[in-house]
Amino acid sequence: MSDSGQLSIQYLRSSLKPFAKPASGRAAWQVADTFLPYLGVWALLIHLFRTGASVFLILPLLLLGALLLVRIFIIFHDCVHGSFFASHRANVILGYVAGVLTFTPYTYWKRNHLIHHGSYANLDRRGVGDLWTLTVEEYRALSPLKRLAYRLYRHPLVFLGVGPGYSFLITQRFLYDWQGKEERFSATVTNMALLAIFVAAGLTIGFKTYVLIQLPIVLAGGAAGVWLFYVQHQFKGVYWAHQDNWDPVKAAMEGSSYYKLPKVLQWFTGSIGLHHVHHVLPRIPNYRLQECYDAVPEMRTVPQLTLFKSLGSLRLNLWDEGRRELISFKSLAA
Repeated sequence: MSDSGQLSIQYLRSSLKPFAKPASGRAAWQVADTFLPYLGVWALLIHLFRTGASVFLILPLLLLGALLLVRIFIIFHDCVHGSFFASHRANVILGYVAGVLTFTPYTYWKRNHLIHHGSYANLDRRGVGDLWTLTVEEYRALSPLKRLAYRLYRHPLVFLGVGPGYSFLITQRFLYDWQGKEERFSATVTNMALLAIFVAAGLTIGFKTYVLIQLPIVLAGGAAGVWLFYVQHQFKGVYWAHQDNWDPVKAAMEGSSYYKLPKVLQWFTGSIGLHHVHHVLPRIPNYRLQECYDAVPEMRTVPQLTLFKSLGSLRLNLWDEGRRELISFKSLAA
């Protein structure tokens, strides 16, 4: 537990403000060291499929492509916050490009994600930008059939297996009620661009090759992305509160995890594991999160959530308002 109760959100943000400045050179380099390798992986995979290479050569490259797609999504995420480039236009253009590659409409996701930043850790404003979580009382009030549905929804094979494919390939393509001209335009542009890529791929490398490359990359990358969003706000010791008692400092410092990943995974995830820093001041670009953490002592007061410890979050399914903590279905039954 951090000593965040003694701090003000204004103080924390003023401490982080010097880091909320995009650096054009670093941003350009990150575009180069992410998008170019991603295209290179695609080119190599196309060659391997054409030559009938072994699956043991193909699978590692598919995994590498998925990890690079996660990094592209983090860049997309920064563009949504207007933090990647200093230029608003540059953020929008790159956001649309990255949105096409990650199968995510830029303007729609921007609206939902900004809602998430105003509602996370708030029990009265759940459901936007995170995995739906019931309280113990809400769960007990459900019918047996709805309890089963909730248990299935929270099962890792569903929200990490079926969920990403359903969300990225279907829901974000066709099922949302797009609000306003900008969201409809964003959805239309993304869908039309994806259709054009699909047709062009079919006429050049073949539909089968395209699907055999694109599908596992999107599904694996999507699962990794969903896991990151999940574990950053659902972990042992997390802070949640009702609106009347919601504290922005505790929400940022205790309601968002410091997910300390191995350096190679931190690179692929764009340092988004420093999620408490991001939630204190979202305008900090991903390539400055680590230096911000190193320079501001208050950011180092939160507990570290390691890769091994994070796996325990899979068992946390309900919010116990009496104990003020996430609990498992098993402990509820006990």
